[in-house]
Amino acid sequence: MQPLMCLSYSSDPVELYVGWSECDIVFEGTDICSCFRAFRPRYKVLVDSIFPEDPREGLVKSNMEKLTFYAVSAPEKLDRIGRYLSERLSRNVARRRYGYVFIAMEALDQLLMACHSQRINLFVESFTNMVTKLLESNEPELQILGTNSFVKFANIEEDTPCYHRRYDFFVSKFSSMCHSNCDSEEVNMKIRLAGIRGLQGVVRKTVNDELQATIWNPQHMNKIVPSLLFNMQHTEEEPSNLRASTLAENESKRPSSLAEVCFRELLSRAGYGTLKSIIMPTLNHMDNHSHWDPNAFALRSFKIIMYSIQPQLLHLVLQQLLTHLDKHAESRPPIRAGLIRVLSETVSIPASIGPAVLEVFNTLLKHLRFSVDRTVQERRSESTDPTCKSWQFNEKGDESKFQDVVIDTIGSFASILPDYQCSEVMMFILGKMPLSIEEKGSQYEESKIFQVMLLRSLLKVSQEFRNTNLSTTLSNSILGPLLSSTLLEEPEIHLLSLVVLQSLLDRHHNLERLGHVRIIPDVSSLKLRTEKCTKQDAAVMRKHGQQIYRQLYQSCNQEDKDRRHFNALYKTLVLLALELSSEESVLVDLLRLALAMQEAAQGGERLLSVYNQCAMHAVVASFLNVLSQCMSVIPFQQHVSKVIETRTSDAPFLLPEEVFRDEPRLPRKLPRECKALLFLPSVIAEALQSCAYNGERIGIPYEPMTDEHEGHSHRRSLDTTSIQLEDEVREDNGYKPEEVTFESLKNVIADSAASEEQEKEKQRRILEKFQKAPFEEIAAQCEARAISLQNKFDKIFELTVRPPPSPLEFGHLSPPSVPVYEMKLPDLCVY
Repeated sequence: MQPLMCLSYSSDPVELYVGWSECDIVFEGTDICSCFRAFRPRYKVLVDSIFPEDPREGLVKSNMEKLTFYAVSAPEKLDRIGRYLSERLSRNVARRRYGYVFIAMEALDQLLMACHSQRINLFVESFTNMVTKLLESNEPELQILGTNSFVKFANIEEDTPCYHRRYDFFVSKFSSMCHSNCDSEEVNMKIRLAGIRGLQGVVRKTVNDELQATIWNPQHMNKIVPSLLFNMQHTEEEPSNLRASTLAENESKRPSSLAEVCFRELLSRAGYGTLKSIIMPTLNHMDNHSHWDPNAFALRSFKIIMYSIQPQLLHLVLQQLLTHLDKHAESRPPIRAGLIRVLSETVSIPASIGPAVLEVFNTLLKHLRFSVDRTVQERRSESTDPTCKSWQFNEKGDESKFQDVVIDTIGSFASILPDYQCSEVMMFILGKMPLSIEEKGSQYEESKIFQVMLLRSLLKVSQEFRNTNLSTTLSNSILGPLLSSTLLEEPEIHLLSLVVLQSLLDRHHNLERLGHVRIIPDVSSLKLRTEKCTKQDAAVMRKHGQQIYRQLYQSCNQEDKDRRHFNALYKTLVLLALELSSEESVLVDLLRLALAMQEAAQGGERLLSVYNQCAMHAVVASFLNVLSQCMSVIPFQQHVSKVIETRTSDAPFLLPEEVFRDEPRLPRKLPRECKALLFLPSVIAEALQSCAYNGERIGIPYEPMTDEHEGHSHRRSLDTTSIQLEDEVREDNGYKPEEVTFESLKNVIADSAASEEQEKEKQRRILEKFQKAPFEEIAAQCEARAISLQNKFDKIFELTVRPPPSPLEFGHLSPPSVPVYEMKLPDLCVY
């Protein structure tokens, strides 16, 4: 059949029906088409054919297949098909023909799924315009329809990048849909679900596209993250039929579950430079919605964050939380406590603390100090202004709770650290501790409370410290500040210091088996664990043992001690004996210490109360009972048992069962010179000597060494040894040794003091010379000294280093000898 006419206005072939004839006509302008509806482009005819007369019949599938085949065959027409579908959809939306709107979107979705060509970007522009038109509508059904189409589009992987496409409108619209608050609860849930799915589609479409890096900008994340968190926190507001749905339907029907899935997906795609853009909106959302107090939702959210991001980024979350905690330094205690609890939960993963270990503990201790200062200030204001008591009572209690939370968090952090870092943290905490507390001054109370908090923190760290040798736990940097705090007048500081020392000594977990102070008939029933003392541990005790004994002895002579302090003293003595049970010198020193405590309880340098005297007797009896059974010295054990039996019948107030009861029956004055009630050093020494122990030292009364004596003890022992060796050498050479008298020792000490003064004067002159002399003079002296030293070396080498003799030396012609150090050797022979 021949065409009736042919116009050359356009390259688009169209069909013209006149009777039974078919004509292919080409148009260029649109005015002719508007006059003659039959003269229309083919793509418009195919698009119109998919719409039925009655929208309830749905999409005409046969014609849709023709349109799809046409679009695939001629991909250059995709943009025109999209524009025409967009025009029809706009008209239908304006005329409220929602049935045709659904048909147009269904056709558009099918074209998207079928046409994966390089020209799909032009078609996508029309598609996004249609979705925008639907989302701008006030009808919930059209908004949900547009969202579903966008989600389908987001799941399509495009082959070519798009430089001009932006998703700002979709982020804003989907975020607003997540906060929908319609009257109908069911419609409200549907819109929120659609908004969450839309955000999920935006995330999937943009986070992997390098050209869409702006999605991580704060202006977008400040909308996406709060929208997801808002739906995650409203689990209790969902309809009951949604809450009762099965797990399979959970993600698709519950906004909270779907929002959590989307939030996890967003976190999993975050990198090192983009994670902060998610954490900051999360922290701000917790602030704006008061989720730090109570903090159940904050804990749940940050657990999701910690388990969703990449492991190497965990420490970044911790740093952001610490920075946010600094911003809340002036906030209410419950808010700060909620933040600290979230910090404590984040350390469940070992990699979360990162490299800045001391920085974390420094921040926590800094806030602990702020809390202590605030507590003291409130107490002062309360004392000066009684009207503020009513509203500050809860604040003080909250500050105490906050301090407890900080200390628990320090323990949580220490639980994931290796041993060497725990040791560094303990030294860091002790470095914050004041060496002394002035009883007068405005900062006395702050220093006292802060030292208590530091010791509590140190106790938490020491309980997590798995020490294997005493050389690390009893170092100078740890032991010195710790033992100095045992001598303070504050009972709580003294008690905490002893408890920390026990935790450091208890390497075999015997502390729990000891229990309270009591007379144990059979120590073997406790199943205490001991092992042979190593040489390193013995060396540590030889170095620091006297310092420990001195502090324990001086602490027991202080007043204001209760049952807890004597219980801690007893456990410390027993732990020292158990951990160093194979070291004879340590056991003998502990025996001397216990006997010195008994002597002090009888009436030593300081007169103690009757309760303290009885308590010290009870502690000594309990300790010697355990020590005698552990040493397995039968005579010693019999003597201890005999004294305990005598006390049970004649003086029960000297035993722990009577002293440490709730209402002890104590005498007004202790009996004097009753040897049957005391542990006698002579009997104990004889018992030890019978079993090959060095019992002679038991008879020497224990005297605590002062700091000056302790510092010079090693040097004095070396001096006496050198004197003895010098005398032996002189005797061997035929010299008669001089008699060592008090005057000769005084002369030796005076000579050593004079030599020390001369050495100090020499050092002072050298220092003054380098500080005041000109540089040229110092340089000239150094150069002259170097030249002189080189000349001496040359003479020595010339006299000692000679080349081997050669046969030429015996003739008349002998070349001059060359020193070895001047010979030219190959590079391979030079090391």
